[in-house]
Amino acid sequence: MAKRNALGRGLGALMSDADEVQKAGAAINEINISDIEANPWQPRTTFDEEALSELSKSIKEMGIIQPLTLRKTGEDKYQIIAGERRFRASKIAGLTRIPAYIRESDDSNMLEMALVENIQREDLDSIEVALSYQRLIDECSFTQETLSERVGKKRSTISNYLRLLKLPAVIQKAIRQREISMGHARAIINVKDPETQIMLYKQIVTYDFSVRKIEEIVRKINSEEASDNAKQEKTPASKFPREYEQLKNHLSKHFDTNVDFKINNKGKGRIVIPFDSANDLERIIGVLDKLK
Repeated sequence: MAKRNALGRGLGALMSDADEVQKAGAAINEINISDIEANPWQPRTTFDEEALSELSKSIKEMGIIQPLTLRKTGEDKYQIIAGERRFRASKIAGLTRIPAYIRESDDSNMLEMALVENIQREDLDSIEVALSYQRLIDECSFTQETLSERVGKKRSTISNYLRLLKLPAVIQKAIRQREISMGHARAIINVKDPETQIMLYKQIVTYDFSVRKIEEIVRKINSEEASDNAKQEKTPASKFPREYEQLKNHLSKHFDTNVDFKINNKGKGRIVIPFDSANDLERIIGVLDKLK
């Protein structure tokens, strides 16, 4: 009978599946629950008690179908690499021993595997996924391109998740509590002003606005803002201070495209980096990634 790859495509790139672990000389071991401790790098901070209770009932009736994966940390001491929900549910079910594979792993690999394993779970909220992506970038030195390959997701998907972390805390909390969907959040984040973002979030909750409705409101807000900015942008490029011209030329060379400055008569403005195609945009993003 073929074994299910329940851990997901991304984790499979990091961890051997059961057959490969056995080839390396590791078999399924029966480990005392009292000798196992949780993964200190576990990215998941909350576990649904009702879901754990249901899983524990299943374990009582059927046993643990998919063994945990552990690493040895000392004499008869182990840490969880994958399977903390099964571990917690087994304790609730009253088990004293559970099946597990034992794998060699250092602290860096532990963090990486825990984060990627976490990302593959279907029950995670979008902020948990985004935080896992950000930790892989910050603590495991991944680029978005490397991360895309490792977890089997498009780079644009990863970027959309990471953008959620720029939202105000109250909106991130609403996403975690599933008051609003990721679709709503992706629409809201296209508005720059945090106070306007919060106003839109409150309207979603109060009036049960659909994602399409919020996208329509956001387009109108941005259209009005663009119109206001166009009226204010009266300082021509030829009158820029010399240091602005030098910076503009420097950025244009760095990004290999004609970078432009837009500055209004109040001194506010923006830097515009144009691109000719999707491939050109990917190239510019790659340049930005190298600046991190």
